[in-house]
Amino acid sequence: MNTCLLCDKPDETGSYLCVVCTRATEVRVQSLPALYRGLAPFLAPAGGVATVRSGKGGPAPLPVNEDILDLRGPGGVAGAAERWLADVRRDRGHTVATPTGGVEARLQAAVTGLLANMPWIAVSWPNAGYFAKDMRDLTKSLTSIIAPTPDAARGQRVGNCPAVDPSGAICGAVLRLAPGEKAIVCPWCTCSYPPYVWAQLKTWIDEDTKARGAA
Repeated sequence: MNTCLLCDKPDETGSYLCVVCTRATEVRVQSLPALYRGLAPFLAPAGGVATVRSGKGGPAPLPVNEDILDLRGPGGVAGAAERWLADVRRDRGHTVATPTGGVEARLQAAVTGLLANMPWIAVSWPNAGYFAKDMRDLTKSLTSIIAPTPDAARGQRVGNCPAVDPSGAICGAVLRLAPGEKAIVCPWCTCSYPPYVWAQLKTWIDEDTKARGAA
């Protein structure tokens, strides 16, 4: 008897994914094109939020939200699906096709290919757990942008995430301290802020808020 690589529960079929997790993964893969389209309204950055810092430290708003643009680009949602499909085909000894067409068409083609291979993935692929977890995390992240959880369930609002990536872009996602949680975790960039950095976190948030107000 195997243990499901996603939920860690015993699976009597001897597969790498149990029946429930296999179906859940199929649904997540099927949802990718709709989630991709759902990102379109979020391309415009939120009003008054600095997306990058200029050389002097002040805000320099961009005409589009770069994070959403990246997700909708060839290397975003479509790229993730294409990379997994390429791994599946390679491990099955099949030819890895070169993606063609527009990004949405490429995503749909990758989704179709993954769904066609789901029986083999669940039963025979040792990487099934990594794939299923990535699909779960990806769809959860996309859903958090398009249809965020109601405020009451998300906890106390702390401010906007001050994390800065290597390019200098500020995350800016809303931080909340969820009920029962001991650390503040950004739902977008996943940066974690344990209690011992909360004083510094407030300073960073205040500095960013002041910079936005002066813009």
